[in-house]
Amino acid sequence: MTKVLRAFSSFRQCLMAGAVLLPVAVVSFSPVASAQEAGARMSVPQQETSAPEAAPLSDSDRAWLAKIEQTLNSATTFQARMQQLDADGKRTTGVVWMKRPGQMRLAYDPPTPLVLVANEGKVVFRDNQLDQTTVIPMERTPLGLLLRQHISLSDDVTVTGFAHESGLVQVSLVRTSSPGDGSLTLVFHDKPLSLRSWSVLDAQGRETRVILFDVHTGISIPPNTFTLPAQPE
Repeated sequence: MTKVLRAFSSFRQCLMAGAVLLPVAVVSFSPVASAQEAGARMSVPQQETSAPEAAPLSDSDRAWLAKIEQTLNSATTFQARMQQLDADGKRTTGVVWMKRPGQMRLAYDPPTPLVLVANEGKVVFRDNQLDQTTVIPMERTPLGLLLRQHISLSDDVTVTGFAHESGLVQVSLVRTSSPGDGSLTLVFHDKPLSLRSWSVLDAQGRETRVILFDVHTGISIPPNTFTLPAQPE
């Protein structure tokens, strides 16, 4: 049971990292809290935040960012196994499916009863064991940046960190207008250029990372994969 509750908290953290500037997604968050309570917390007005500080980028860095944009936009679908590491270093596994624009499904391996589905402009988190459902607007989640019709690393996005070493390229991003929504860090293998992992850092400095392996891109995914779970009236 402890493992399930920890996974519940980490999964919510990955999505709700910055939806509100309150500690609603830390590992100590009570899984008994209802979807209605989560929605009420989300309705709290956001505090004003200063503009994010952009990372200094060389011409070589900008060239890599252009390559990354091209790589991300060239893959409209993928399926992969995933390993999630929460802020306490605990590991869980599962499967992720993605179809751009706007569709994603993450499911933990049994016996963890958790599933997340993004579709129709929202992200729905379902805990079948607790019979609880949480609905979050997609534009309030850092993962929404990966599900856009066109993925951009500029425009309304600020690159706050960049590194390229030991065969890996790492890019950290925030929404320029709402950095309090949380930051998203993408890590790529550089040869060939491919997404290796993503991580979300919340307002409390707690990080949840998802590592991908056995990745298949350009595949056909049945539409019902992204059917949203039943939601509260």
